[in-house]
Amino acid sequence: MVDIAGPIGPMASDRIAFVARRGVRVLLACVARSACAQQAPQDALHPAGVQAAHIVRLWHLSLIVCGAVFAAVLLATLVALVRRADRSGDTGSDRGGDRGGDEHAPLAQPQERGPQRAVAIVSIASVVVLLGLIVADVLTDRALSRLPVDNALHLEVTGQQWWWKIDYPSDAQQPGFSTANEFHVPAGRPVIIALKTTDVIHSFWMPNLHGKKDMLPGIDSTIEFRVDKTGIYRGQCAEYCGAEHAWMAMFVTADTPERYAQWRAQQATPAVAAALSPSDGLAQRGLQIFEQSSCANCHTVRGTSAQGTLGPDLTHLMSRQTIAAGVLSNTQQNLAAWIRDPNAVKPGTTMPTVPLSASDRQALVAWLGTLR
Repeated sequence: MVDIAGPIGPMASDRIAFVARRGVRVLLACVARSACAQQAPQDALHPAGVQAAHIVRLWHLSLIVCGAVFAAVLLATLVALVRRADRSGDTGSDRGGDRGGDEHAPLAQPQERGPQRAVAIVSIASVVVLLGLIVADVLTDRALSRLPVDNALHLEVTGQQWWWKIDYPSDAQQPGFSTANEFHVPAGRPVIIALKTTDVIHSFWMPNLHGKKDMLPGIDSTIEFRVDKTGIYRGQCAEYCGAEHAWMAMFVTADTPERYAQWRAQQATPAVAAALSPSDGLAQRGLQIFEQSSCANCHTVRGTSAQGTLGPDLTHLMSRQTIAAGVLSNTQQNLAAWIRDPNAVKPGTTMPTVPLSASDRQALVAWLGTLR
């Protein structure tokens, strides 16, 4: 009988308990995000734009070609095994008799011409197939770069650890503004996104809309796409960027032009009057707590004294579907849990724990609920 408790020791036991707790948190987070996943598909095989359609056609071509090659290799292997099994019945004396009893006589060379010819044909066919795939790849890349960009919507997306900052520039009618992890675009209109990162390498990936685009520190790049179908689409950081890389999601909503104009006009305004001067006593106390605590050092709420830039802009927080970059649905219960202990929800997050009493946290969440 092996004494398991002895060799593990207290440190190993703590490590096992930590891993178990982490697994439970991951499972709970996956369950919490299931509703969002159902509403916002992330599927490269169901394109919602012209670029994604080109990419999925290339994928289908590659799959068919590679599948045919794989089947041919399996068939050739099967034929070779069957022929070897048939030849295994030949006796050594028969082969010796064919050589006239001379052990050192060379084998008949004409017997090798068939396999040599087959190898040559297969080699040439392989080169042709590979060249064909390269040509298809180049043609797809050219098609992706030829999207008409007249009257395009220009945005700037910055990758952070571990969330996305989206900046809408000002135009002749409206001021610019920032949002986090979720953004809206008008369906049928080209979108040009300037990609930046402030810390490590990230990768911008909206599978339903386009391919992946790396975001390198100090190097700006762009990605262009057009969404042809209204709906909500999920994206993900596709480059390992740290502890919470897998929990760095984003959502893009493709609206009709009219709905997009309404959304942009609403997002460009400061916080609503109910948030700036709440009539509810609990929410009014929550505003004071927000402005006087460390929350205001990291977050911005336009119209208040909070002008922090380290964290997401919270001016219209409750208009978003999720918090913590897609980890939790945006409800007051989840907001309270996130503020109480961010690392319990998203281990490794850079958001610090704000030391608040239960009553202060309740007041703060009540005020955040007015940010619509």
